[in-house]
Parts: sequence; structure tokens; C-alpha cells
Amino acid sequence: MSKKTKEEIAEIYKQIQDHICQQLELADGQGKFSEDAWSRADGGGGRTRIFSGGKIIEKGGVAFSAVHGPTPDKILQKLGLEKGDFFATGVSIVLHPFSPMVPIIHMNIRYFEMEDGTHWFGGGIDLTPHYIDLEDAQYFHEQVKSTCDQFDTSYYPKFKAWADDYFYIRHRNETRGIGGIFYDRLSAKSDQEFDKILDFSLAIGRLFPQVYGYFMKKNSIIPYGEIEKSWQNLRRGRYVEFNLVWDAGTKFGLDTNGRTESILMSMPPLAEWTYMHQPSEGSNEAKTLSFLKKGIDWITVGK
Repeated sequence: MSKKTKEEIAEIYKQIQDHICQQLELADGQGKFSEDAWSRADGGGGRTRIFSGGKIIEKGGVAFSAVHGPTPDKILQKLGLEKGDFFATGVSIVLHPFSPMVPIIHMNIRYFEMEDGTHWFGGGIDLTPHYIDLEDAQYFHEQVKSTCDQFDTSYYPKFKAWADDYFYIRHRNETRGIGGIFYDRLSAKSDQEFDKILDFSLAIGRLFPQVYGYFMKKNSIIPYGEIEKSWQNLRRGRYVEFNLVWDAGTKFGLDTNGRTESILMSMPPLAEWTYMHQPSEGSNEAKTLSFLKKGIDWITVGK
């Protein structure tokens, strides 16, 4: 069996988008997705689905895109590619909950191909709790590791370290959250290997609603007050800083004349910046800050 074409991959990613949206609506029990179909002047388009009216999810987006056309010189230089047309497709998700006790979550799976046959997969899944709970962190990383191990036992340690490095807010000297996995430029030397990497990306897509549904059900009933809401907005501010300053996907989308509204759907509905804010010593907020570091083994740290 020959490997999937780029058009077939795009269609499969559309199906993953459908599955995730359906599962999130069921988990929330109240909100619904509305679809904004769009086209790109230089080639291709997508469908951005925005969640509204939710009980648990305050703002969320599940975006699919399949874009193509001449590769901008800036991208050619950055990626070290020969001049030619590109094709890129993928699904990107960010969810911001009402409750500060429910974490922010992000997932992305994508495929990139040049007209000369150069290709690769990229993606990942990561969690950004407003408050770090060690049992939650352990559960999340165990689920991610289990998914990785089904394909290659080297994936989790390698991609976990990559996520720690990638989701790092350098100007704050802190990680964005508890990480997860991140991978990029995974290319295949055979059709069999190609199918394996594609199946891995789809497994990550299916894992997403499973793990977030768990946190939605469990954490949305935890009580909170004004202190927790204020902290949530400060942490949302850090999320904005990372996405606008360091995130490669945001930069790629803007550099390829992507759709700005869809690219920036990851922004939270509200965020705060307080000058020189320092949490009280011994507080849950201070505890969370103490864990925003690279290299933590989340599977064993809480044991």
C-alpha cells in the first residue's frame, strides 16, 4: 500500500477535527461550536471552529487548515529549503476554561510538504495549569507516554524534553506550564514509516478529548474565589506572551499570510499584567511558580 497523499492527509485531519469538536461538546454539555470557513488568497483555506456558550469552556478553538502556494523567502531561509511551492495542513487547538482550577490545553498536529517531495510531520500536546496539581500532572504525562510508547518507546523522553525547551518563556525564565510532548520535522524514509508517523499524529488527536474531558469533569467542580480568578488572568497573560513572542506556529502563519483571526484564536478572553507581581510565600500560587521549570519528571514527582 502506498503512503497517503497530502490531500488524503488533509481529509483525515478534517475527520479528526470533527471527532474532537463532537467530544468537547459532549464533555461541556452546554456550549456549541460555530464554523467559520475561510479561503486564503495565495492558495488553500480552512475551517475555524469557535466554541461559545459553554458551561466549562469559556473560549476555545479547533482549527483545520490546508494551505498551499509559493513558499515565502523568509520561510525558505528559516527552514533551509529550495525555492518551490509548499503544502501545509493540520489541526490546532487551544481551550481556555472558566474555572482557574481547570487547565489550559493546547494540541497541534500538522503535515508539511514541498513540491520536490521534502516532507515532515510535526505537533504535540501540552498542558498549562493555572494551579499545578501533581496528581493531575502525573495523569496527563502517563497518558501521553502511553500513547507515545505504542509507536516508539524513544518518543516520550525525546519529545518531552523537546516540549520543555520549546514551551519556555525565556524572558520570564519559566516554562509555560507542565509541558507534554513536542516534535517537528519527523520525516519518513519508507512508506511504512510514513504511515507510522501519520498514525502517531492521529493517536495524539484522539488522546486530546480523552484527557481534557477528564480534567473538565474532575476539576470544574472544585471551588474557587477572586484570588484564584485574578491568578488565572495573570497566568493567561504569560500564555499571551509566549504565543506572541516565541511560538513558531504563530510566526509561520503570519509569515505565510495566513488568516490572522484563526492564527490568534489561541488568545484568552481576558488577561492581566500586574507590575512586579509576587505571590505570597507558601501560597498555592507560589507553589505553582516553583514547578515552572524544565526537566521535571512529572510521572514520579508526586509519588
